[in-house]
Amino acid sequence: MASSVRSRFAPLLQLLLLIVLALVVLVPLLWLVSTSLKGPAEDIFSSPPALLPAQPSLEAYRRLFQDNPLGLYLLNSTIVSVLAVVANLLFCSLAAYPLARMRFAGRGLVLALVVATILIPFQVVMIPLYLLMVQLGLRNTLMALVIPQAATAFGLYLLRQSFLAVPVELEEAARIDGCSKLGEWWNVMIPAARADLITLAMFVFIGTWSDFLWPLVILDDPQLYTLPLGLQQLASSFSLDWRIVAAGSVVSILPVLVLFVLLQRYILPSASSDAVKG
Repeated sequence: MASSVRSRFAPLLQLLLLIVLALVVLVPLLWLVSTSLKGPAEDIFSSPPALLPAQPSLEAYRRLFQDNPLGLYLLNSTIVSVLAVVANLLFCSLAAYPLARMRFAGRGLVLALVVATILIPFQVVMIPLYLLMVQLGLRNTLMALVIPQAATAFGLYLLRQSFLAVPVELEEAARIDGCSKLGEWWNVMIPAARADLITLAMFVFIGTWSDFLWPLVILDDPQLYTLPLGLQQLASSFSLDWRIVAAGSVVSILPVLVLFVLLQRYILPSASSDAVKG
């Protein structure tokens, strides 16, 4: 009897738990959007707080784009994030293939050393990386933001594990058809690892898009500022208006949200069938 009662109420408890978790995640976002839409005459710090704006207005968004070079910040962030994603997918997949499929002396040691770098905080390597960018003449350039994201230990390990799951028979079939090692990587491994490639692309894009510390260190030219630096300029201005700050935060979140909505259907539990189709 007790077990039947538990089985009956278990789905309800799970639903309630999911609702609570959803509220914890969504309420701050809704509050951010609401603050950005409140009119100039509204008190955004009223007590009790009002979740919905009494006088909805797009004035904060108009002032955001009119009084600030937000379009330039968006362009810089887009260029850096897209280049970082392309470079990461290319270099990590090229490095992961031999570590997954080729036999050579020291393969395990190389993999262990690469994975061990995940444990090193970025703050430890920030000064040597800064000096390297200065010596290469890349300080105050967008390429200085791309190069540190061009290859990551996490991406290499993720793709290496993905390549290990690809059936060997697919490579053998490609080899019989006359494919070289590079052809096997492109025609077999890349289609088979599509889900993990898209997952890695999302991680790299979000990490690069939201990075604040490294652009703050390496950039001095306001014309090269990315969106996080631009939003920091809004928050540190003398005429601080939290409506504009909230509007800028909403604008910065939208590209990531759109990217996730567009790509989530491509993330599949298993993608080995893609290689067969290819």
